[in-house]
Formats: sequence, structure tokens, C-alpha cells
Amino acid sequence: MAYGLSLQNEREKMNNKFRFGLQYFMPESPSQWRETARKAEDSGYSTFFLADHYIGSGSALEAANHPIQTVAAIPAMMAAADATSSIMIGCKVICVDYHHPTVLAKELATIDFLSEGRLEIGFGAGWVSSEYEAMGMEMDKASIRIKRMGETVELCREFFKGSDMNYDGEYVYAKEFAAVPASPQKNGPKIMVGGGAQKILTTAGRLADIVSLNFNNSDGKIGAMGIGSSTAEKTREKISWIKDGAGSRFDQLELELPAYFTTVTNEAASVREEMAANFGFSVEEFSEYPHALIGSVAEICETLERRREEYGFSYISVNERHLEEFAPVVAELSGK
Repeated sequence: MAYGLSLQNEREKMNNKFRFGLQYFMPESPSQWRETARKAEDSGYSTFFLADHYIGSGSALEAANHPIQTVAAIPAMMAAADATSSIMIGCKVICVDYHHPTVLAKELATIDFLSEGRLEIGFGAGWVSSEYEAMGMEMDKASIRIKRMGETVELCREFFKGSDMNYDGEYVYAKEFAAVPASPQKNGPKIMVGGGAQKILTTAGRLADIVSLNFNNSDGKIGAMGIGSSTAEKTREKISWIKDGAGSRFDQLELELPAYFTTVTNEAASVREEMAANFGFSVEEFSEYPHALIGSVAEICETLERRREEYGFSYISVNERHLEEFAPVVAELSGK
């Protein structure tokens, strides 16, 4: 009994240690993609992420208010893995509707195999309505998309084990074959599920190893609705939804948060005041906005430690444009 409890306590400690991800999906050249992955590795980032979007410039992308992703997730992850030797490679997050479940499982398992166990993969239920339309895909209602995502996660977990596949879900189906290659990771790749609304976060609490808290972009685009859905108060509510789904396993989860508004500066007050005005917040509200990190390296470290204590966030990701300026924070807090 005591031994089992000590193992559980150790897992909980590991899940609460700081680590950092870098997200990048707009390389202008093959060499830039590989070099950025190596820089992230050399700077101590835990994970090199991209996203999973397919459309270039045009009215569909303008409707989503989303930046262009120049490379597709699956081949880009493998290229990044091949250019590095120790950093985890991931996608935050794969939109399951854009991929056949068994083909996706095989592709991910292959990346994990060829990278010698460096895959960390996120799954999402899709949200960019104009992208679905532009690609000629029907966008089902959220409850169906989330159910399909959950079944895809379950199928992939079985695939990563090298199981004999006999999965018969409502939307996902695979049977009468052995899954190869099995994951070189003891328990398979860590699985992240991300989102910003109640149903997806409850599902994430039930299924994931890592839960990524994001904006609620259920209106299909990045905008005021999503930004306003992630205040301190609403973030606490999101964590309650995760707890509802996780139950007794909540303490085993790792909570990840993207720091969308990051500025390393010694002039924090003026930057914070300007950003608050741009987003329609008071300075006090924006100072507590979980997705914002503004201040000197020491101030940001203090903020992250305080938010870990308050919310449980120990896994923070930043955009590639902050790679170098944020690296001292990574060096100071990683593993602590």
C-alpha cells in the first residue's frame, strides 16, 4: 500500500514540474523548419509542436482569422524528429476529422517508432468552420465531432500498444489485424486533448494524459468571443469541467496552457496597459489573464509559479517568435 502510494505521489510530482513547448507552423524553407526544431531542443524546450491546418490565404482563412500553416502536420513532425535527437515532437492538435482513424494511428505510430519514442500527440475535435467548407468537408455538430475524437483517441491508444485491433465504435472502426509498429514508449505516447468548451474539456479530463486549455472558439474563428472565454474566472470554471471528467485521476493529469500574449520586457506596466486596451480588458483583468505573460524573466517566473499554485499549470507553450527571448525562463524553471 505505501509503495503504491509513493509511486502515485511521484507521478503527481512529475506532472507538476515545469516544462515548456514551442509551437511553429510557418517555415519559409525546409532549412528554417529543421533549424528551428534544433534551436528549440538546444534551448531546453520539452516539445516542438505544430498545428493541423491546410488552407492558404484567401477568404476562407480570413473568415477564420487564423494565420497560415505552411506545412502539413504528419510529414513536418517526421522532418523535425529527424533533425533532432532528444526533444519531443508533437501536434497541438490533430483535427481527427481531417484524417482516417486507422491511417492516422499508423502514421503516428510510425513517427513514434522512427523517432525512437519521441512522439507526444494532441487530438482535437475541429473548430475552423470555414476550413471545413473550403476543403469540401461536412462539419458535424460538436457532440458528434467530440464523440468521434474520443473514439479516435481510444483506437490510437490500442494501436500504440501493438494490440490486435477489434475496435467497434459509433464512428470509428477497426478489426481483425495486429497493430504495427508498437510504441517504443513504455505506456505509449502521452496524449493531449485540448479545447475551451465544457464538453471537450470534460472529455479531455476522462481520456487524456495532458489537457490543453484553450479559447472557446466554438463560433469557428479566432476573435473576441474566444479571448473573452479565457479570463481568470472562466479558466477556473474550465478546470472544474476537467475535474468533472477526470474524477479521481485528476491529480495524474498535466495541465498545459498556451501563452499567446508573451512579452519579455522591463517595461511591463506600459505593455500591459496597451494590450489591455487592445483586448477590452482593464489593466487589472489583463494582469491576471492566464494566457498572458508580460514582464522581466524574474517576473514571468514568479507569475508562472503563482499560477501553478493557483491553477495547476506546469506545461506552458509559446510561439516560435518568442523562442529566444523566452529561453531564459525555460532555463530557469524547467524540471522544477
